[in-house]
Amino acid sequence: MKFIKYLFIVLILLGTLSYGLFQISGVQDFLAKKSIEQQFKQRNLFSEEDALSALVCGSRSPFPDPDRAETCILVKAGQNLFVVDIGDGSMSNLQKWQVDLGKVDAVLLTHLHSDHIADLPGLNFASWLGGRSEKLKVFGPEGVEVLVEGFEKAYSEDTKFRVTHHGEGVLPLDTAGYEPIIVQPDKPIIFEKDNLKITAFTVSHEPVEPALGFRFDYKGRSILFSGDTMADENVIQNANGIDVLFHDAIALELIHTIRDIASESGNDTLTKILDDIQTYHENTIRVADLANEAEAGYLVYYHLIPSPRSSLAETLWTRGIDEVRSENWILSKDGTLVTLPVGTDEIIFDTIE
Repeated sequence: MKFIKYLFIVLILLGTLSYGLFQISGVQDFLAKKSIEQQFKQRNLFSEEDALSALVCGSRSPFPDPDRAETCILVKAGQNLFVVDIGDGSMSNLQKWQVDLGKVDAVLLTHLHSDHIADLPGLNFASWLGGRSEKLKVFGPEGVEVLVEGFEKAYSEDTKFRVTHHGEGVLPLDTAGYEPIIVQPDKPIIFEKDNLKITAFTVSHEPVEPALGFRFDYKGRSILFSGDTMADENVIQNANGIDVLFHDAIALELIHTIRDIASESGNDTLTKILDDIQTYHENTIRVADLANEAEAGYLVYYHLIPSPRSSLAETLWTRGIDEVRSENWILSKDGTLVTLPVGTDEIIFDTIE
């Protein structure tokens, strides 16, 4: 009992001392400086060994979820860095993780829906401020040139104000803005350099046409991103023997439940939208079957429709998948990191907080 009494007294004294120290301005300044210094350090998110990696910076569809951003994948192959789609909230993740955005080689847009493009202006500014050496390359389907022209016009005053304030030594005008590159179906290889090849292909997301998927091949390792699509032969063919297949999917049981509640409550607009989205996103079970057909090493579900916000919702979301594909699949979340070391068959999963 005496020991507990003395321990209690010591804890009270330590607490009082700590509180007193925190009231001293010099201590506050010291701790604040250390905290800020930590924020300036670049985080080593990726493996130091040579690898092809994909970091999920956004895993949800337009359905709201406070713990997830809209669709975004950061891909690193050797020293090359690409962003595949850049939906709302994804820039917050990239900045929270202290990604050196000035080193982004290009943005690849699967299509021009808002949940895949909303944070493009933020990425444009951050990579410009980060010291990129040229305009931000943006690959995408026909219409990408209209998109970036619109963003440039919308942000033209902002650009002018920032250059006037900070000077061209900090923000050079010749590297401001975008370089749109329309992906041509007859020229599927859009990047081939430093042992990295990126191949684009069309997918089925009607009435959104064209919509694209992208395959990354780097020193014998491979990842494919389906974009938004129904089951598509182009996905199966391009994913043949892929190490990791990222595929969007819709959980029909959950959508049917939400749709029925919307209809019963008289929300005709939401009811119509929930009917429509079932015609251009593939269901979870068929996606698992597609991964089997492609003999994909691992299946990663992303662009989750809707993203599960509870353990019960996740149980409903994944119901039946194991019956088709009993292993080697996961639901992604913001921060899911997939690493494929070169010269091995390893597929390493981690989570970035």
